[in-house]
Amino acid sequence: MALFGSASTASASANPTQGDISKDVQVSAGTGGPSDSISQVAFSPAADILAASSWDGGVYTWQINAQGQSVAGPALKFDAPALACTWMPDGSSVIGAACDKTAKRLDLGSSQTVQVAAHDQPIKCAKMANVNGTPILVTGSWDKTIKYWDLRASNSTPAGSVTCQERVYTMDVRDKLLVVGTADRYIDIISLDNPNQFYKTMQSPLKWQTRVVSCFTDASGFAVGSIEGRCAINYVEEKDTSSNFSFKCHRVTESTSRDICKVYSVNDISFHPVHGTFSTAGSDGTFHFWDKDAKHRLKGYPEVGGPITSTAFNSSGSIFAYAISYDWSKGYAHNNQNISQKIMLHPVQPDECKPRAGGKNKR
Repeated sequence: MALFGSASTASASANPTQGDISKDVQVSAGTGGPSDSISQVAFSPAADILAASSWDGGVYTWQINAQGQSVAGPALKFDAPALACTWMPDGSSVIGAACDKTAKRLDLGSSQTVQVAAHDQPIKCAKMANVNGTPILVTGSWDKTIKYWDLRASNSTPAGSVTCQERVYTMDVRDKLLVVGTADRYIDIISLDNPNQFYKTMQSPLKWQTRVVSCFTDASGFAVGSIEGRCAINYVEEKDTSSNFSFKCHRVTESTSRDICKVYSVNDISFHPVHGTFSTAGSDGTFHFWDKDAKHRLKGYPEVGGPITSTAFNSSGSIFAYAISYDWSKGYAHNNQNISQKIMLHPVQPDECKPRAGGKNKR
């Protein structure tokens, strides 16, 4: 039986690149779901447990079953907007980071919370990494630093740090590759074999502000998304850079005038853990699946009713979660109570994320 039941094939037969969201299931808000914009969603690497951080200061968790039903679990609270969440490798704890300049760890078994990191300014990003065999929390802040935290230590002193050119906006880790996107379009590449220095520094290949970076599944490169409806594919090593390219996405041409094209921010990029294909999601309220090696869009999905702020695949790639909420792309004045905060679960069908036949199968 397919996840969440059998998906409709009518639209696929009519248009093979048109995706179907009719079987998507909303995560139960329960009694304490997000009441403000959702900054990040992240699946546990060990089970189908979803976490979400919110501007209401909460980091929430839900257990997801094979039918897409969700049961709310423990949550942690900050006294300021929570901007990021990540998981311990064994799935025992979720970590949130917030504008109060701290990161906290919530143990799912005991529901106990402990502070595990601190910066001089709000923490924008948090990821778990393996550094020389040790699970390390990596945090990126608007204080322009990346810090590493050994969570086995009882003190609050970072195990290392590196200073970036500007405020950290986005960050991703895969194996030994750490990629950091900052203000002024800088992108810093760090090898976790030498975590306290840059392996490479470059400016984004995109001309406008970086919104998201996301590492390939094989850690050979990364994707970049900007506020100008573009995505770039970049390889780390010089020998592979001939395969670099960028493309337009999340743009809408007015039907009444071909001269008017509305451009939307690319808010998140997530790589499929099995196939190495990837998703983009944006302020236009749509998401798409892409094959970077074939330079081909696999599926495009209808508008979901609001901006998509964050996305994540579960560890098997069978569920794709996307958060619908205000993304602040139009500033404070455009935030209103009519914009919902909800998380949807999309059951990934076998053909949706598979690479295009004849591709290089290079992730």
